[in-house]
Amino acid sequence: MMSGLCGAAEEKAGSRQRLQVKVHEFKENQDVADVSRRLVLEKTAKVCLVPFSLSDYKPDAFKLPKSLLDKNSNNEAACKTYKKTEIKKTFREVLTPKMKATTSSKTESTLQKSSLDVHTENHKQHMSTSDTGLLSVEMEDSQDGDSDEDTSGLDDFSGLSPYERKRLKNISENANFFASLQLSESAARFREMIKKRQPSESRRKKPKKRENGIGCRRSMRLLNVDPLGVSLPETPTQPTVVEDENPLLPPGPLAMTPENRDDNSELLKGFLQTWAEVNKTNSKNNEKELSSIKSYKANLSGMVISEDTVCKVTKGSIFSMALHPSEIRTLVAAGARSGQVGLWDLTHQPKEDGVYVFQPHSQPVSCLYFSPANPAHILSLSYDGTLRCGDFSKAVFEEVYRNEGSSFSSFDFLAEEASTLIVGHWDGRMSLVDRRTPGTSHEKLITSSLSKIRTVHVHPVHRQYFITAGLRDVHIYDARHLNPKRSQPLTSLSEHTRSIASAYFSPLTGHRVVTTCADCKLRVFDSSCISSQIPLLTTIRHNTNTGRWLTRFRAVWDPKQEDCIIVGSMAYPRQVEIFHETGKRVHSFLGGECLVSVCSINAMHPTRYILAGGNSSGKIHVFMN
Repeated sequence: MMSGLCGAAEEKAGSRQRLQVKVHEFKENQDVADVSRRLVLEKTAKVCLVPFSLSDYKPDAFKLPKSLLDKNSNNEAACKTYKKTEIKKTFREVLTPKMKATTSSKTESTLQKSSLDVHTENHKQHMSTSDTGLLSVEMEDSQDGDSDEDTSGLDDFSGLSPYERKRLKNISENANFFASLQLSESAARFREMIKKRQPSESRRKKPKKRENGIGCRRSMRLLNVDPLGVSLPETPTQPTVVEDENPLLPPGPLAMTPENRDDNSELLKGFLQTWAEVNKTNSKNNEKELSSIKSYKANLSGMVISEDTVCKVTKGSIFSMALHPSEIRTLVAAGARSGQVGLWDLTHQPKEDGVYVFQPHSQPVSCLYFSPANPAHILSLSYDGTLRCGDFSKAVFEEVYRNEGSSFSSFDFLAEEASTLIVGHWDGRMSLVDRRTPGTSHEKLITSSLSKIRTVHVHPVHRQYFITAGLRDVHIYDARHLNPKRSQPLTSLSEHTRSIASAYFSPLTGHRVVTTCADCKLRVFDSSCISSQIPLLTTIRHNTNTGRWLTRFRAVWDPKQEDCIIVGSMAYPRQVEIFHETGKRVHSFLGGECLVSVCSINAMHPTRYILAGGNSSGKIHVFMN
């Protein structure tokens, strides 16, 4: 009986000693993180678990012993301290609810004694027998593919389910597999290789030149050698001259040489002689009273157009027009984009025989007037910075004003005898020109308050006043108080919201001003009293959006009826419209098949009922009785 008890005690002590040796087979220099993942050394999977009392267990209060026993039981520290978060994670995965129920009593009774003997001999730590213990589980890894139900080393934990045993075995096998891959060592080697490796510069290797090889064939002309291989003398290179698209014409008078006919033609001589004599028979127009609207409408209704009164006169768009004041013959003048000035005498038949085209300018002719003092003179102004006077009696275009550093936009006569002129520049400046002074320079150059000037028009009665149309404003100036540095206007018409095309005084009294604006409105102002305020009388809705390829509309007064306005139209069928200053439409000129284009520029004869309209292809359409 006693011998049996002693044998059992010795067997129990031997098994406890074997458990202690197997628990401490970890190496001293292993990292704690690797220990939590790799629990297998060599061929044996070892899972170290610390049992605890479930009755008094608190997750936040649990702490793992600081060291484990080594394999020689020499009380040396074998592992480093576990992190609290990893410990909690390990115990949550291993201890299932079933395990908690089966091990709570066993860890407090059967294994408590062995755990106390080991810890009291090595650490002498004062720990409660109800809270601490040591639990070791041994799993043998079978290389020959043993069954999943291998329970060697788990005899003391019969409470674990087969699923838990299989799970522990899978953990150990996965840990062994990842350890055999040596991923950390490979990653470290790759990092070193990347650091040591430097990016190579990708440069294209230049081909080696062959010393004795024959290169590409080259032209002997390019090599500048003759067929025998003798080098030729170098030819001096001449600088290339870039031709100007619109070169300025030479200064001084230009002969009236028609572009469409022979200059020695007898027809040209007869044409010029006819218009030189017109001045002698032309009587000065006396101021007449306004006719009634009823009689005026009746006269307009009698004006018709035919194929004989439609003719192409110039090359390109028409920018300006004028009607000769003769009451015997009908002569129409047109200024074109190309710098041409075309004259058409409608009394000649066929109609092509009465057309003569001259080239006094190199750029668009934006303004054209017959001289009020001598109708045999026609004055033309161009973007090229020149103002010329065509004299029919001399058959020459004389130069009146020249300024190559500027571009002209419009002009008008300050004096009735046409001796002094006011010239508007595109850059906002103005020039006073006296034709009686020798030379072609200005008398005074004035800087206005506008950044750009499109049109200039002089008051028909009080000729010291003139009106200018700029980008958004219309200004009225007094020619007697012009300052060369910067002149301020007497008043401004600032009701416009978009770009302004033109502004003109009424022809007889100057009591009205009509403006054409890109906001599709014609405005009529009361200029009977030129003061700081010019009231707006009427706003007329009218489509003025001509687009890019058509000349902009410019509404003008009828010189016979100063309360009526003439303007082109974008409406279908194509027409030219006349409005009263109150905004009512007075008449629309319809031409049928003879008028199929937009007449942007229009002019009315000062005494006769003749209307001429020019389009953007150089054609002139004439309505007459």
